[in-house]
Amino acid sequence: MLTTTGSEIPCAGLPFPKSEYDCRQQKVLEAVARAELDAIVVTAIGHLRYLTGYHGFGGYFAPFPLILAPGCAPIFVAREYDAEAVRAEGCVDEVVSYRHPGDVAKTFAEVLRQHRLQDRRVGLELGCWNLAPADVSAVQALCPGMKVADASHLVASVAAVKSPLELDVMRQAMAITDLAVRVFRNSVCEGVSETETYAAIAGEVSKAGGEIWRSVTLVFGDRTKMPHGVPTPHAIRNNEPAMIEIGGVKHGYAAGLVRSAVLGRHREAESLHALSVEALEAAIAAIKPGVSAKTVDAAARKVIEQSGRPGAFRHRTGYQSGIHWTERGNLSLEPAAEEILQAGMTFHLPIILFGENGHLFGCSEHVVVTDSGAEVLSRTDHNLFHAVGST
Repeated sequence: MLTTTGSEIPCAGLPFPKSEYDCRQQKVLEAVARAELDAIVVTAIGHLRYLTGYHGFGGYFAPFPLILAPGCAPIFVAREYDAEAVRAEGCVDEVVSYRHPGDVAKTFAEVLRQHRLQDRRVGLELGCWNLAPADVSAVQALCPGMKVADASHLVASVAAVKSPLELDVMRQAMAITDLAVRVFRNSVCEGVSETETYAAIAGEVSKAGGEIWRSVTLVFGDRTKMPHGVPTPHAIRNNEPAMIEIGGVKHGYAAGLVRSAVLGRHREAESLHALSVEALEAAIAAIKPGVSAKTVDAAARKVIEQSGRPGAFRHRTGYQSGIHWTERGNLSLEPAAEEILQAGMTFHLPIILFGENGHLFGCSEHVVVTDSGAEVLSRTDHNLFHAVGST
């Protein structure tokens, strides 16, 4: 569903009613007040899409600042070339444009001055992508009285709790992911390559009218030693492992999932997977409203440490999910994370472990926090899939 915004461009418009975006922006403004800020400038692509509907990809050129301040209508500063896309796909009426990369700071500073923010306390997403130190320095040089605060986590804290409309979209995205996983499992046979398997997945997803997130991990055999390995012509052989991390997408919301298989037998991969399942299930059991993010991480970490293989786990237990799979500044399930879980939050929990011989192997689940615990979104079990090899 695309909600019209007055644009006559085909297949443009908002994926949700404008009231949904108004509610999101209001919640961000409430968080701005709690943080004792006078305004926030949003530049992270995922956060822009969350707040406006515009996909934000034009921001590769230079930042597209979105200024939110109490008592003011939202203002989008965007490149003139992309202004029509910002209007057609987004919900912000006031778009101020610039033409060249060197113009963004000047245009941005002019907007700040027009709204008397040039000497106020303004939050910038200093720890997120799409805002470079040079961008910040240039604006500060033009607005030397502006007091900059780091607001990297502010929008993320609001976006962490999904609305019913968002949860419905996440479930639709997971249905696409589950289809991809089924094709992966059915494709594992001796001699098939990673690229052939991905082509089969993409074909079936396309037939179903779905979309896959642009970054896919798909590795066979010794290439499971490669973190975030993309599909190559490498073929699987008998008694080798295979692992995929893939996500269906709906309106920019990605529902990632890790699933693994073994063609024949592979002792190291099987051992890693069994431990991964145990840690994953412990983490899911720990999830409920009111617990801290670090408590969930500790539940998974304890299982791995008690196994006598603490070096197998070299990353966090999970992370906040939603638009664009993940974004810097989003809530993270890691040892020092103090954030408190709330009903409606969604998380991806990839428990991928390192083996003694260098293989990476494991599984994941995508969950939504409910009033009583955690709901697993996938309908595909996380058991190790055993494909029959040659004898």
